[in-house]
Amino acid sequence: MAAALENELEVDNEDYYSLLNVRREATQEELKSSYRRLCMLYHPDKHRDPELKRQAEQLFTNVHQAYEVLSDPQSRAIYDIFGKKGLEVEGWEVVERKRTPAEIREEYERLQRERDERRLQQRTNPKGTISVGIDATDLFDRYEEDFEDVPGGGFPHIEINRMHISQSIEAPLTTSDTAVLSGSLSTHNGNGGGNINLCVRRVTSARGWGELEFGAGDIRGPLFGMKVFRNVTARCFVTAQWGLQFSSRGVRPSATTMMARHLDQNTMGYLQWRWGSQSAMTTSIVRDTKTSHFTLALQLGVPHSYLMMSYQYKFQDEDQTKVKGSIKTGFFGTVVEYGAERKISRHSVLAATVSIGVPQGVSLKIRLNRASQTYLFPIHLTDQILPSAVFYATVGPLAIYLAVQKLIIMPYVRAHKEQELEKQKEDSASEIARRKQEAEAAVLLMQESVKRIIDAEESKMGLIILNAWYGKFVSDNSQRRERAKVIDVTVPLQCLVKDSKLILTEASKAGLPGFYDPCVGEEKSLKLLYQFRGAMHQVLSGDTEPLRIPKQSHRIGSET
Repeated sequence: MAAALENELEVDNEDYYSLLNVRREATQEELKSSYRRLCMLYHPDKHRDPELKRQAEQLFTNVHQAYEVLSDPQSRAIYDIFGKKGLEVEGWEVVERKRTPAEIREEYERLQRERDERRLQQRTNPKGTISVGIDATDLFDRYEEDFEDVPGGGFPHIEINRMHISQSIEAPLTTSDTAVLSGSLSTHNGNGGGNINLCVRRVTSARGWGELEFGAGDIRGPLFGMKVFRNVTARCFVTAQWGLQFSSRGVRPSATTMMARHLDQNTMGYLQWRWGSQSAMTTSIVRDTKTSHFTLALQLGVPHSYLMMSYQYKFQDEDQTKVKGSIKTGFFGTVVEYGAERKISRHSVLAATVSIGVPQGVSLKIRLNRASQTYLFPIHLTDQILPSAVFYATVGPLAIYLAVQKLIIMPYVRAHKEQELEKQKEDSASEIARRKQEAEAAVLLMQESVKRIIDAEESKMGLIILNAWYGKFVSDNSQRRERAKVIDVTVPLQCLVKDSKLILTEASKAGLPGFYDPCVGEEKSLKLLYQFRGAMHQVLSGDTEPLRIPKQSHRIGSET
């Protein structure tokens, strides 16, 4: 059974709740009432025509299967967790029948953890960073007299003055032990070096872990370190780290300890003490909410002491846009930074930050995160604070981004989505054809029942469905496409009318009897024109929105 769960279980297009038109929290009485009604509609003995009888048998079987699953607490719990295909997985028969739905969910979570552990054995989780430092000060700090006699002196000189590359991979040894191998190479103005590190981490319990680190490099020499983490309480944890750095000048010991505590649901407080070549005491408060991130930090130490405050606002949009600003002041001077970041694709995030400081000058930092890889491009523009440098550092990246977004990224994403949609349609073509055939058969079987319902409703001026369409509705300029992407569902909806009421639950309407999905992967809605008490009503409902009619708010005014 665990092996069968290795493959991700995908929920079948046929939604049992939608087929019976009941809520996901439906009681046994609600299930039984809906089941009886559909059985009366689809019972094969009601039809003499051989073809209609065959179609009725198929639909009757579908309804019976849905009721069988949802009326059994065990099967329903399995179906709720991972759909129809979950019922086909071998091994559920070993689960005791007396188990409650909660116990079945616990069993699934246990199997899920086992699957995650097996996946862990095969995962290396590679992470990498590439940083390319660019010196562009010649753009703003040029002195014209220096270029009078130099060939090509009319062009500013831009050079790459530093590079850094680092990479790490994880190798799970056991379910509690992990080895991390990392290395880096750096160069600055023609001088460089590298190092390699091996870290072995062991999770000792749910409350803590420890790790040992060994390293070597051509600059720093051998390194030995140790780090431990421990949850002291549910709201507080501590970390401690010790290290010995060996070099030609001797041994340099270092130590760092940090305590953190939840001040409230969204706020953390940190207190850190660091001893070694750069000893310091740091305290900070970090507040992170759904819409903002705020940090306040104070450090007292040698050689640097500073006060820093930063704020980030998170827009609640599809691209996860964030804008941020910070100020940092200390013995080294003052630095003000502002910038933004935005998700440009499913796995990529682009960020740009302008840094203005004394005596650092003006810099532009561009960062691209692609999955677990990070690419950094710090560009030093000027050693002085020049308005022109600040203006171009702010406006330039924004203008380039908008142009690239409109001319390259958006067309690419649009084309990629269209390709995925077409592939999805091709893969599900046979299933959609089957569902369409079943829906058309269901409509034929509903005809007699619908006539009786309409006669009964007309006699008391009740609810009459005049027209109903389901699918994707597009602009008036694309009438042909609109007709191709909607289906007529007047008969199926009239068949669901009971006591002058129509109630649709919060589920995709594609699973209702007589419905099918006319536009796979696209947003759909239901448009209804109905008559109640002799007055015309109209409503447009989303695919998964619950609907209850008639309603006074749907009534069409006399002037419409």
